[in-house]
Amino acid sequence: MLRLKRVYEPPAPEDGLRILVDRLWPRGLRKTKAGVDLWPKEIAPTAELRRWFGHDPKKWGEFRSRYEAELRQNSAAIEALSDRIHGKSATLLYAAADTEHNNAVVLRDVLGETSRRR
Repeated sequence: MLRLKRVYEPPAPEDGLRILVDRLWPRGLRKTKAGVDLWPKEIAPTAELRRWFGHDPKKWGEFRSRYEAELRQNSAAIEALSDRIHGKSATLLYAAADTEHNNAVVLRDVLGETSRRR
């Protein structure tokens, strides 16, 4: 099972493998408190895409398309992450305040498509 959770929320046993999916470490959060098991920065949106999006919900559709394109170009990293979480509980952690318009939502969907092709 793949969950999404803000990294600022405390770790819970049901989180399973806790994967930070942002390129930058979350502000004001100690690594010991975050409980992050894996931080694959290479699957996070590029700095350019992140700055362009600026968490503007009006840009969500275009952000999603651009980020999916970046992920397709990085298919080896996606496959490796998919293999690592296959059959396990895992939680994608993100720092954004918007729970509906963030890169973890897109990544969850892409990972879901990857696992369905197996």
